[in-house]
Amino acid sequence: MPKVQGNKTLVENRKARHDYFIEESFESGIELVGTEVKSIRAGKANLKDSYAEIRNGEVFVRNMHVSPYEQGNIFNRDPLRDRKLLLHKNEILKLISYTSQKGYTLIPTSLYLKSGLVKVCLSVAKGKKNYDKRDAMIEKAAKRDIDRQMKEKMRY
Repeated sequence: MPKVQGNKTLVENRKARHDYFIEESFESGIELVGTEVKSIRAGKANLKDSYAEIRNGEVFVRNMHVSPYEQGNIFNRDPLRDRKLLLHKNEILKLISYTSQKGYTLIPTSLYLKSGLVKVCLSVAKGKKNYDKRDAMIEKAAKRDIDRQMKEKMRY
């Protein structure tokens, strides 16, 4: 009987959903060394201030912090080095067309395992203004209040 492999989220960029409107997402591989993979599997990565940029027809993630692996000694690399994303050419062309528009940027929203490989969810995002953030917080609070009241009604 074959094992069913699900996607296991290792690291998530929660701040991205707060600061940006997510337009479209792409799944991509990421070029890593062995100690980085072990560190990411242990959950020791941070996507908080990371972003992606396109250079010479290739996509790179910048400012993604992967903590050095404790048993890695000489094989550890710089925690903030640029890492290449593995995408098809047509996906890269689509990303170039998105980012050429004003206000759009590429944000990695999560790192996850798929069939034993580390994948990145790369999202095309547009920045939120402060009033958009306030509106989202008000909607979230209202939804929470409604859910709480519904739960109380169900009890009685």
